[in-house]
Amino acid sequence: MHPPRSNARASGPQWLRNDVKRSGNRLVAGSFDRFVNTARRLTQAGVLKEGHRAMTSKVAQFLADRQPATPCLVLDVDRVEANFRSLRDALPLARIYYAVKANPAAPILERLVGLDSFFDAASIEEVESCLDAGARPAAISFGNTIKKVSAIQRAHAAGVSMFAFDSEEELLKLAQHAPGSRVYCRVLVENEGADWPLSRKFGTTIESAKALMLQAGDLGLDPYGLSFHVGSQQTTTRAYEVAIAKVAMLFTDLTDAGVKLRMMNLGGGFPTRYRDAVPEIDQFGNAIMDAMVAHFGNNLPEMVIEPGRFVVGDAGVVSAEVVLVSQRDKADPLRWVYLDIGRFGGLAETEGEAIKYRIVTPHDGGATGPVSIAGPTCDGADILYEKSNYRLPLALRSGDRVELMSTGAYVTTYASQRFNGFAPLAEYYI
Repeated sequence: MHPPRSNARASGPQWLRNDVKRSGNRLVAGSFDRFVNTARRLTQAGVLKEGHRAMTSKVAQFLADRQPATPCLVLDVDRVEANFRSLRDALPLARIYYAVKANPAAPILERLVGLDSFFDAASIEEVESCLDAGARPAAISFGNTIKKVSAIQRAHAAGVSMFAFDSEEELLKLAQHAPGSRVYCRVLVENEGADWPLSRKFGTTIESAKALMLQAGDLGLDPYGLSFHVGSQQTTTRAYEVAIAKVAMLFTDLTDAGVKLRMMNLGGGFPTRYRDAVPEIDQFGNAIMDAMVAHFGNNLPEMVIEPGRFVVGDAGVVSAEVVLVSQRDKADPLRWVYLDIGRFGGLAETEGEAIKYRIVTPHDGGATGPVSIAGPTCDGADILYEKSNYRLPLALRSGDRVELMSTGAYVTTYASQRFNGFAPLAEYYI
């Protein structure tokens, strides 16, 4: 078990419950017993059944035994490996470049290095984290299309030779500061079906991509391939089929024009399960391979995928505390539930209520009522859910522990640095 990566609360033993430390020696009535029975409760609810992609028995046992201060993330690195292997089985012809931004914790990177993973880095800091974890420079792609000159120079000096771009200015920067590198152009595609779209900020048109890839060779770069991204938490296989069809036409046109393209980067987007069911990874694998064969036949290019959320999402659970339950109008059944983690504490993907985390409480199975769910800060934007029809048990009280499932991705790195004085959530990798 790796130690916590951030400021777990220093006052009192680390395992002591928050409500104990805040009130001297007093426990909220009944809450301790409810929490000690967490593992039993979750097993009975089906959350811990093998094959259920929500919480592993290792995470539940850690929470029951250690009772770490909240909020915290507990992540099972064995689940990360299992997810990586299942993706490799679903797409055996693709090289997996783990999207480091999803969760850059050293225990995750080190495990993936041991599995011969490649890495998609969004910054020079992520490049260096991969190198520190033992990754080979040749196994790293600098996949952000927006890079400082200094970052390009440092990455190139470290041996990284694969870079993304989607504009002429970025291409010129690469030609000057990473000469001879393999480059690939990101093409704009539709993100329909994605809970977290990426289509507005990144990518270029087919026409522009063609001109830029023709220009790349003249600049002394290696025009290696094309890429696209169908959006994060993509819930349909059709999105990949449509994107492959679009980009394959450009691939053929450039090849016919004499450009020696070898690689198609399919991006990430593979989903993890939150509240609603999503297609299994085998369904994505089958749809992608069918589309690739349909457009390339037996002459398949090298295939690259950049998963992040799928690899680490359901490996982690955020344990949080209910700070307050408020019913503002007795004639209105709506209650406001305030947790000790919110949008500024790491749950940024609740913006627009896009990512809907499953929440497990000590009272599941009892009567429920409608709730709005918010974080602890004094910012009016710190609201997680108002319109997504969340219902939580009527017995829920302040001091209760709750678990937010499948929070291993895009949580820890979104946490603010002491906004309103709140420390970033602690992290445990087991």
